[in-house]
Amino acid sequence: MLYMHRTAVYIIIWTALLMSCSPSGKRYKIGVSQCSDDIWREKQNSELRMGAYFHDNVELCFAAAYDSDERQVQQIDSLVATGIDLLIVAPNQVQTISPAIDRAYDRGIPVIVFERKTSSQKYTAFISADNYEMGRVMGNYVASRLGGHGRVLEVMGLQGSSPAIERHRGFADAISQHPGIEIAATLQGDWTEESAYEATKEWLNSLRPSAANQQPIDFVFAQNDRMAMGVRKAVADSTNATDRRDSGNRYTLRSTPIKYCGIDGLPGEDGGIQLVRDSILDATYIYPTHGDRILELAVDILAGRPYEKETRLMSALVTRDNARVLQMQAEETQRQTDYLDRLHRRADTYLQELNTQHTIIILGCVVIGLLLLTIVFFYLYHRGKITLRRERVVNNLWNSPTPDPSREGEGSRCLQDSKAADGQTQELYTPPPPEGGGGGGAGSLFLSRFKEAVEARLSDSELSVEDLAADMNLSRVQLYRKVKTITGSSPVELLRTARLNRGYQMLLTTDKTISEVAYAVGFTAPSYFTKCFKEEFGQSPTDMRQ
Repeated sequence: MLYMHRTAVYIIIWTALLMSCSPSGKRYKIGVSQCSDDIWREKQNSELRMGAYFHDNVELCFAAAYDSDERQVQQIDSLVATGIDLLIVAPNQVQTISPAIDRAYDRGIPVIVFERKTSSQKYTAFISADNYEMGRVMGNYVASRLGGHGRVLEVMGLQGSSPAIERHRGFADAISQHPGIEIAATLQGDWTEESAYEATKEWLNSLRPSAANQQPIDFVFAQNDRMAMGVRKAVADSTNATDRRDSGNRYTLRSTPIKYCGIDGLPGEDGGIQLVRDSILDATYIYPTHGDRILELAVDILAGRPYEKETRLMSALVTRDNARVLQMQAEETQRQTDYLDRLHRRADTYLQELNTQHTIIILGCVVIGLLLLTIVFFYLYHRGKITLRRERVVNNLWNSPTPDPSREGEGSRCLQDSKAADGQTQELYTPPPPEGGGGGGAGSLFLSRFKEAVEARLSDSELSVEDLAADMNLSRVQLYRKVKTITGSSPVELLRTARLNRGYQMLLTTDKTISEVAYAVGFTAPSYFTKCFKEEFGQSPTDMRQ
């Protein structure tokens, strides 16, 4: 039982060590469903990843629908099926994507709708800039640049998307305040440069023949910068084609250059701010991405912290008056962002190497722990087996009767029932000698003689192995080898066991004090007798007697 306790202690210690090496803490899986894939969303996704750098317990899963309603519905359902903890979504269109968002919300998954609205109120939070205000500001800017008179071409974004609807409404409301400004046409695009190019080209080709000095448009408002560039290219291509035609052309563009403006105001090369700085666009409007703020909102929701259900992001008009400064600031910010991103990638590499080393260390701890447990188990098992075997031999030696020499040839197994020291019945026998020992009968006879020699002088505290060897007409070495071979124990160990067994019987059957018993069985000090007694029987003489 003692060995089992020790083994259990070892197991508990190693289990605690291994558990202390295990990672803990709640991890969150956040799904990001983008309605399309363009430079504006690439910037936003980059900011989301940057925000995740500060939250080690956040995993981001991105999906892009490429302006397909059906694909985005499938992607949202797939993200939900993977077990995301929160959904961030920019719906492609207001009506068609709402059912998929509702399904996620009904399953208890928090939903952040950003940039574009849904037709449902089943969302946790909404974050975006004010698209109506953008359209209104751009309408007033166009009117001021035209001096209250002129013809304007508007190109809308994806039909049915909330930014396209709201920007158009704000622009139309602003233009309506200027009777001298006419909206020549409102074309339908899908946020891409190609869609604006094709729509504009088709519209220009559809114009009726006009006077040579007639100009169909003075200003172009496209609902994003890419479509503004598409219109610009279409007008340039149509102008070149007109120059090659004869006098029967459909229309003639005056020398007064057409002005172009859009929305997005992205930094970087070929972004809206640079296009305004280089006078390619007349103006743009910064449409903030703020992926970092979206992620902070998501973490607040998951962590149960307070948050705003509706968040409006700040935005600003960009003209040639401030474009250069804004571009410089944007380039510096981008440079710092790229630097931080490189540092983070390098840190990621170090952390991956550290995690690999950590994993190897944990596996090493497990292997070493299992190896040590195995060694300890087999050691304790082997030691316990030897000890049990020795105790059986010793107990049988002092508890079994002296064998009859006339029956020595019948075998060495001798069974009997006798009362154990604690009053229980035990089956005691003399086991066969170990391999390499003496013969069965001769070994039993030798042990009987050794037992008699020990018991005859058990009370003699000066009794030594040399004395016992002399009593048996053997040398000390011969006695030691013989006893060790047959019993697995030394003569001293057997002598000590005999004294303790005799002391045990005396404590049970006599009224002698513990000190008297100790001296009677050959111990020179009662304290040493008590120590040995407790080691042998698991309790002190006082406890046993009580």
